[in-house]
Amino acid sequence: MKRINNSVLALSLFMGIAAINAQEKKQLTLDEAVQLGIQNSKSLKIDAAKIEEATADLLEAKNRQLPELKVSGSYMYLPLKPNVDLKLPGVSGAGGPEVHQVAYGSANLSVPIYSGGRIKYGIQSAKYLVEASKLSTENDKIAIAYNVAQAYNNLFKANQSIKVLEENLTASQKRDETFLKLENNGVIARNDRLKANLQTSNIELQLLEAKNNYNIANINMDLLLGIPETTEIEVDQNYIDEGSDVKAVDYYVNEAKENRKDLQALAQQRKAAELGTKSAKAENLPSIAFTGGYVAADIPKFLTIYNAVNVGVGISYNLSNIWKENSSLKQSQAREKQLAANDELLNDNIKLDVNREYQNTDYSKKRIAVYEKAAEQANENYRITKNKYDNGLATMTELLDADAAQISANVGVINAKADAALAYRKLLQTTGTLTIK
Repeated sequence: MKRINNSVLALSLFMGIAAINAQEKKQLTLDEAVQLGIQNSKSLKIDAAKIEEATADLLEAKNRQLPELKVSGSYMYLPLKPNVDLKLPGVSGAGGPEVHQVAYGSANLSVPIYSGGRIKYGIQSAKYLVEASKLSTENDKIAIAYNVAQAYNNLFKANQSIKVLEENLTASQKRDETFLKLENNGVIARNDRLKANLQTSNIELQLLEAKNNYNIANINMDLLLGIPETTEIEVDQNYIDEGSDVKAVDYYVNEAKENRKDLQALAQQRKAAELGTKSAKAENLPSIAFTGGYVAADIPKFLTIYNAVNVGVGISYNLSNIWKENSSLKQSQAREKQLAANDELLNDNIKLDVNREYQNTDYSKKRIAVYEKAAEQANENYRITKNKYDNGLATMTELLDADAAQISANVGVINAKADAALAYRKLLQTTGTLTIK
């Protein structure tokens, strides 16, 4: 039985080592993670396709100002003799030629001269929409940069929680050993020792949960960055020292008005809508184009036409516009109203977002000071308790508790700094000034 247990233990150890070796470790700074996230973003690939679509619409609008040249030709075979009765004076159709085939061809050229401005408005409107698509992509990049930073921060904090719980578990296990010796010497009751063991078991459960949360956060980070899910990411905690002095809230509101890409994209859409209204009004105007053509026909033994060239000016006007209401104009005007309302709503939301994140940033920085004060108290408490323990005035339990409190407080400072750095990045995102290095 002992040999079987040893074999199982060896196999488990081998599988554990194999799993560790199979999991690739990758150390990334926050800026490197952001770059990787943007590079492999699925949503940005969708945005790129939207830009291509808008660019194709612009090309279509430009094509409308180019000449139209159409060429057509036909050949027909007539199995039955057609009845030909010419009504020309002095010409009799009786006994005319037998016609069994007809061939003809034509070429028509049309060059737009005036269309009420529809072509010009269409081209400019398409340009605005291309620019709006590009600005929307930039806005999505900033959002992705923050999402990666948030996931990076969660991974860092999850790792910190594991460190604290491992330290607490080590301290609790040492305390269990001490309590067991005290119980064997009859100093404490068995019930007190079991309470200490129960606390150790609770810490073990908390550690298991923390490791599970860390693994989930790591997988989420892998997927966000577009790398294999088996990659273990090692974070660089230097990012928690990033940030600068926070300026007045009005500064960030003004920055948002000047730099928010979604606000700029909406402005481009409004310009396009205005041109759409002008183009819709132009539908009530006539269109003028230069026209030219060439016709050739050959009916053997009957008629041959070559070099029938024609040039001129064509005018087109839809008379039904006189009694029909311009639905395109009403639709375009309604879209202008929608975009104007969206602009007002977006400006209000920007003010709300900036003020909220400004308050969160200020709150996060104040939390650092509180945690630092708590850490100083915990460090001093441990120093005093250690002196007492060395002089026989404090128990091992008090010393271990003071040590655990010191560890937890110091990690709390690190986590508070991490949250503050993330809050500042969120503030920059709401202003549209979050840099992507």
